[in-house]
Amino acid sequence: MFLVAGLGNPGEQYAATPHNLGFLVVDVLAARHSIRMTRKECQALVGQGTIAGKPVVLAQPQTFMNLSGVAVKPLMQKNGVTASELILVYDELSLPWGELRIRPGGSAAGHNGVKDVIAKLGTQEFPRIRLGVHPGHPLESGADYLLSRFSRRQNETLEELVGLAADATESVIAEGVEKSMTRFNGRARSSTPSAPTGKG
Repeated sequence: MFLVAGLGNPGEQYAATPHNLGFLVVDVLAARHSIRMTRKECQALVGQGTIAGKPVVLAQPQTFMNLSGVAVKPLMQKNGVTASELILVYDELSLPWGELRIRPGGSAAGHNGVKDVIAKLGTQEFPRIRLGVHPGHPLESGADYLLSRFSRRQNETLEELVGLAADATESVIAEGVEKSMTRFNGRARSSTPSAPTGKG
């Protein structure tokens, strides 16, 4: 059993913001695999199905970002998911917009949602998929930027980025973290054959 937890903030006002990319990736996975995100469990919106022939729970914590671990830990306990079977998907301000990195573990790197998951689980050794959101120019406030709406330019490549992250999540489930890192890390979106929109 895998638990794919996409991080974000509940509420329409946050839907189209960089801090909600994790939610958007879960939405794509749910649509691809006909998983209905209709149940509320452990302070999260969840759906259960299969990806790559393996049982999967998709989750969007409804606790607000800084308390993501409050939902993730009980979901893991309820479904018998170990840290190595948790896949956390979230935005990463230290990476430029459009880049994607898979990591097998590591620190929160300043991300408050990840920080809370690490604190609640007592370990940082769980796979994560990080989506770069830095716009490429100096920011007066990273927090304000993360909660602001996508720019027109970002909207032009948003579908491609979210689709690529969904591809990467499927790969981690099917092939494991190491093979997926080799396949996805350090490659431009245009060189990834499975990019869903075919824009490059």
